[in-house]
Amino acid sequence: MGRIKRALSRARYAAIGAALGAAVGGLLSKNAASTGGALGALVGATVGEKRVSLGSLLDDLKTQKDETLGSDASD
Repeated sequence: MGRIKRALSRARYAAIGAALGAAVGGLLSKNAASTGGALGALVGATVGEKRVSLGSLLDDLKTQKDETLGSDASD
């Protein structure tokens, strides 16, 4: 499940990054739009990867904290 979630996050952010990069580059020229789209997709995919990784890490930490607090309460 984690791999699918990570792949979808990368794809979503890559698409958003590509659109933004192409829009900004398109203000300059066609070639800049193409380059901006490619760079935006790369940055977007990286952000998507990091965002899911960070979210997973936070969920793991919350679970560990809950387990620790639960075991302390029973002692």
